[in-house]
Amino acid sequence: MPDTIDTAVLTDWVHRFRDAVTDKREWLTELDSAIGDADHGANMARGMTAAVAKIDAGSASTCDELLKSVGMTLVSSVGGASGPLYGTFFLRMGMTAGAAAELDGAGLASALRAGLDGIVARGKAEAGDKTLFDAMAPAVDAFDAALGDGGDLAEAALSAADAAESGRDATAPLVARKGRASYLGERSAGHLDPGAASTALLFRALADAIAG
Repeated sequence: MPDTIDTAVLTDWVHRFRDAVTDKREWLTELDSAIGDADHGANMARGMTAAVAKIDAGSASTCDELLKSVGMTLVSSVGGASGPLYGTFFLRMGMTAGAAAELDGAGLASALRAGLDGIVARGKAEAGDKTLFDAMAPAVDAFDAALGDGGDLAEAALSAADAAESGRDATAPLVARKGRASYLGERSAGHLDPGAASTALLFRALADAIAG
């Protein structure tokens, strides 16, 4: 497996995430209808379709150009909380990746961590709040841990995807403490968080893109 990823792999990641949220649009909407505004599936599909169109129409030669383009498109085209949060994630990733043509494991890990930190700064979420943080934080931690144990990029991404899915599943029994779902109090328990569900799709798409 390659020791680095370039803009072609990042582009493939964005495409795969677009395909995933489009394919799972009704499921994400169903999850959001239980504890939110019933628009997460539509918002994510629309936003990622716009992001793919933007990068396909451009000619980004560096990682920061590509990631920032995705982030800015999501911020401007997605309603609700998901646009600003996912947009911030990609923007912070781009800022940290810098004007590099490719990223090694440590570079991607730093970018992912910066993206997570950006979401925390924007949404003030913590573990157990029943938000996308509950899937993203374990994923980023698992990515770091796998690299620390000597794993390559593909192994680290696979570990991150598995951790994101476990984090997603762990949101089901939680009582929401952030966002619209928090208005439901105890009634929010028993449902997966839609943001955590889309985050799991994000990291599975990354693992698939790196694996090729």
